[in-house]
Amino acid sequence: MFSIGQLAVTSMISHLLFIFITWRIVQTINFDPLIRKGHGTEAKILLMFITIVVGAGVSRFFLEFLQWSQDLLYLF
Repeated sequence: MFSIGQLAVTSMISHLLFIFITWRIVQTINFDPLIRKGHGTEAKILLMFITIVVGAGVSRFFLEFLQWSQDLLYLF
């Protein structure tokens, strides 16, 4: 089992890792046709927010799955 501190560090690293992976994936998608001229900065900020939401959601899923797998010990 993880202590509170270990869980906090694991969660922070997991979130940052998945946000980074999501950002790399988002960078491969061509959004230029969807962006109006003169709104490049706003589009980048929106992509950053979308990246954070998706990356944190995926990270949360993996952290919950890890917790569930540890909770299987209490099944019997």
